[in-house]
Amino acid sequence: MVEMTKLPAAILFDMDGTITQPMLDFPRIKAEMGIGQRPILEALAEMNPVKRKIAEAVLHRHEEEAASNSILNFGCTELLNWLDRHDVAVAVITRNSRLSVKTVCEKHGLKFDVLITREDGKFKPDPAPLLEACRRLNVAKEEVWMVGDGQYDVEAGLAAGIATVWVSHGRIKPLAAEPWRVVQDLRELTALLEKCLD
Repeated sequence: MVEMTKLPAAILFDMDGTITQPMLDFPRIKAEMGIGQRPILEALAEMNPVKRKIAEAVLHRHEEEAASNSILNFGCTELLNWLDRHDVAVAVITRNSRLSVKTVCEKHGLKFDVLITREDGKFKPDPAPLLEACRRLNVAKEEVWMVGDGQYDVEAGLAAGIATVWVSHGRIKPLAAEPWRVVQDLRELTALLEKCLD
């Protein structure tokens, strides 16, 4: 795990709820897709081609709407500028589509060193996309932080052996997995990073 006193070489971010404010209404999406309470991508993988095409259209519509209306989380711009000034690489790892992430990036003028979406293969909570991001960034997993607000972010980070920071947004932790650190928001994450410089 990363030492508290050492600045990470890179940070791997989740997108929805971490970089941007959460906009996707997952219960509504699942209801429209007819998958009950099952995880969306896992349910899609088990559908026949016809049902999958219909369900994917529902998901894409919701994702694109959320991306078009997206709002950056408080402290996001300041955090990304801070990381740029201190030469900390930034990756985004999301279960969302590449198209929706492109929409968010274009809307807010964001640029990431590495972007991994569900089209790239395995997705969180599988650790594979996190390790792939480390490979593309040419950094060791011991030099990296995973930052996200969801259960899959923490589970993927722990499975990958990467120091994982859970963004609580003031919530009581609803997951069993124990992150390396907890911050309330991105401003607190910036403060945590600044401590690494002391």
